[in-house]
Amino acid sequence: MVQGTMSNAGKSLITAGLCRVFKQDGFRVAPFKSQNMALNSCITGDGLEMGRAQAVQAEACGIEPSVLMNPVLLKPVTDMGSQVIVMGEVRGNMDAETYFRYKIDLFPEILDAYRKLAEQNDIIVIEGAGSPAEINLKADDIVNMGLAIKLRAPVLLVGDIDRGGVFAQLWGTVSLLDEDERRMIKALIINKFRGDFEILKPGLTMLEEKTGIPIAGVLRYLHVDIEDEDSLSARLSNKRPIDIGKIDIAVVRLPKISNFTDSYALEASGGISVRYVGSVKELGLPDMLIIPGTKNTIADLKWLRTSGLESAIARLAGQGIPVFGICGGYQMLGSQITDSEGVEIPGGAVIRGMGLLPVKTEFFPEKQRRQVSLRCDAFGAEQIPIEGYEIHMGITVPDNEGAKPLPPVMRNNFVYGTYLHGFFDSAPCRDALIKFLRDRKGMAGGEIHSIDIKQYKEEQFDKLASAIRKELDMKFIYKILEEGI
Repeated sequence: MVQGTMSNAGKSLITAGLCRVFKQDGFRVAPFKSQNMALNSCITGDGLEMGRAQAVQAEACGIEPSVLMNPVLLKPVTDMGSQVIVMGEVRGNMDAETYFRYKIDLFPEILDAYRKLAEQNDIIVIEGAGSPAEINLKADDIVNMGLAIKLRAPVLLVGDIDRGGVFAQLWGTVSLLDEDERRMIKALIINKFRGDFEILKPGLTMLEEKTGIPIAGVLRYLHVDIEDEDSLSARLSNKRPIDIGKIDIAVVRLPKISNFTDSYALEASGGISVRYVGSVKELGLPDMLIIPGTKNTIADLKWLRTSGLESAIARLAGQGIPVFGICGGYQMLGSQITDSEGVEIPGGAVIRGMGLLPVKTEFFPEKQRRQVSLRCDAFGAEQIPIEGYEIHMGITVPDNEGAKPLPPVMRNNFVYGTYLHGFFDSAPCRDALIKFLRDRKGMAGGEIHSIDIKQYKEEQFDKLASAIRKELDMKFIYKILEEGI
């Protein structure tokens, strides 16, 4: 089990790296995270919802994602509450206090999911959540030490040196644990190191002496391009300057942004610069604007309105700048959103949309979930193959009741909308988009050949595994696996 001293210490990435190493060494391996809190999710082949981080880790293992890998997913809808998804199905919205009482009832389902996964694999790499030393949350723990003890899973504890105070992180975490919990930790890992290793060495020796726990390695800051877990991602706060030599794509950094990894393939493509913007000042005059998904469409639409971004987006559309809405962003671009059943707003609400697409949306309690494979016309190209998935609350229909059914990609001049997550993962789609934007910008260039995103991901996983092998003591980690608890 990989635990961390805090959120974003690097648990997800190290879990994916270990999964890849074990796969390369010939083992059947799978990831497992009993409870994940994130707005990034995906849909499995059987139409169930799970955390995207575990789906990415499954890719590292070379296997299809399954809700067995993430039996409980919490998707925050307010500062105090989350949508609770268990084994891929929505159980409802709960405030923090209600869920804290309810979660222990989920432990049998969590253990059942783990056992089924264990029956199919040689090694399970379990990821913890947050920190195991949250002393106010330790009662009835189902995701950190409570789970490790129940499954007798030896723990690797990860600290983030890039944020500073890594020795206090690790020593403080160990000190706050009960004796039976401390016994579960078999090794420490220092992550995100930059600098002179010789200067670090004395601190490592002192840390081992104080904790009585050996250090399995120091991972240098990894420059690998692997999808991040959630809104803590550095991608969202990275204020990149506009590169005038590239196609400039701006993505609106919504307060409740979800599935921002829809832009991952664009970021990996040559000739494109992707930046995330949260204000009119940051927006500028991009070559294309993307409004991504959100866990709270109405609240984020109100934010767009009050921040001035709605008016700025309308001006861009009026100037012929392409505006592309995905999922919640698609819903916002329509004429109206109705929430008569209180899915997002208690008591219900009707709110005016941005009016850039002739569609309207009504929310219903049932979540729409499905994988999609189709061909569609977009960016001047015909019959582009697209594979993706839908995951949304609400049904969108034409404003005109007598109009034809909506196409997979709705278009009004240069404003586009779709429910398909993963839309830009298609290489022919990106080729068409790059040509379309390049021609509009008057950029010269030769033939356009987008990267194979699947091959690109495989290369990144192998690069991660190589760093893990180089900087962690894998012989020691295998020994921990063999000896167990």
